Amino acid sequence: MKKQLAVLSTAIIFALSGCGNNTNHENENKDSSQEEMNHSDMNHSSSGEVPEGLKEAVNPAYEAGTKATVKSDHMEGMNGAEATISGAFDTTVYAISYTPATGGERVTNHKWVIHEEIKNARDKPYKSGEEVTLKADHMKGMKGAKAKIDSAQQTTVYMIDFTPTTGGEKVKNHKWVTESELSDSGH
Repeated sequence: MKKQLAVLSTAIIFALSGCGNNTNHENENKDSSQEEMNHSDMNHSSSGEVPEGLKEAVNPAYEAGTKATVKSDHMEGMNGAEATISGAFDTTVYAISYTPATGGERVTNHKWVIHEEIKNARDKPYKSGEEVTLKADHMKGMKGAKAKIDSAQQTTVYMIDFTPTTGGEKVKNHKWVTESELSDSGH
C-alpha cells in the first residue's frame, strides 16, 4: 500500500508540475517591489512528507482536519479556495529570492520556504539579506540554489488540501501557507 501511494503521489506530482500560471515575471522596472511569483514549475501537490526536525504545532489556530478559506495567491485558483488542513507546524518561514540551479529567470519574493528546508541550517533563524542554500524542491531548480532571505517570521505554517477555484485536480499536501493566509471557512 505504501509503495502504491508513493507511485500515485509521484504520478500526481508529474501531472501537476506543468500546471499553474505562466505569467512572465521579469520585471521591466527594477525599482518595483510588486513583482509576482512565477509558480508554473511548482509541485502543487506533495507526498505530505515533512522535513526532518519540523515540529507539529502545539496549539494551532487551524488543526489538522479542519477547514479554512485560503487568502493567498501563491498559485492560480488558490485565493478563495476552501482548504482542509493536512498539517500544522511551528517554524520560521522565509520569503526568498533565488536564481534556479537549473538556470532561468531569477525568482523573487517566493513564499514560502521553511527553516527545515535550508541546507545545513543553523539553530537560530536567518535574517533578511542573508544567503542560504535550499534543499526545498517546491519548484524546478529550487533544490541546491543559493537564495537571499527577503523576510523571516516565526509562525505556524500549514500544509493544505484544496480544489482550485479555477477548476482542475484537487491539490494535496500543498506546502506552505501561513496562518495569516487563512481565514475561517464562510467568513
